[in-house]
Amino acid sequence: MKTRVFITDDHAMVRRGLRQILEEAEDIAVVGEAEDYAGLVAGLKQHECDVLLIDVAMPGRNGIDALKLVLKDHPRLKALVVSMYAEDQFALRALKAGASGYLTKTSGPEKLVEAVRQVAAGRRYVTPGVAEALVQNVTQDDSRPRHAALSDREFQTLRLIASGKRLSEIAQEMALSAKTVSVYRARLLEKMGLKNNGELTRYALEHHLVD
Repeated sequence: MKTRVFITDDHAMVRRGLRQILEEAEDIAVVGEAEDYAGLVAGLKQHECDVLLIDVAMPGRNGIDALKLVLKDHPRLKALVVSMYAEDQFALRALKAGASGYLTKTSGPEKLVEAVRQVAAGRRYVTPGVAEALVQNVTQDDSRPRHAALSDREFQTLRLIASGKRLSEIAQEMALSAKTVSVYRARLLEKMGLKNNGELTRYALEHHLVD
């Protein structure tokens, strides 16, 4: 029986590329795809699947939040995050949110197929870099970057502020009140030892946390 895969990515060309790679494998079948969270929810109602491929950045709801909600409704579903962001930026957050693996889009096609097979078999797909980060996280290594201490919401707020969005825009995108977003901003500045949005933006750029 083939492993059934559902792809979620906001770029049509990326979805096509992922589909072509996976369908070259005789034991994998792509049963559907979506460009955003709403499409993902609708697609999972229509298609039975074993593995969900999902990006971190997508319209409507960020991939980490979407992942938590989807896995709550589909607890047997295995998720593999496939992202343009480096492992040290999002891999730990994805795994904590319930993902079974994390793969960057710069990885080779054979890695994608290997990762899908591994998570479909009930195992985690973890690269050496992610494994090292997991060890550092467990041991609370002081060498961890400052943003590693942020909650998912605080981290999302950091990225949106650094991308130049206004408070009202951030509140709308996160489906929160402006007051709540201000609280997240204050918390993340305190945790990271930063004073203002300028320092925050500079940090985010230096650590490649924004596009």
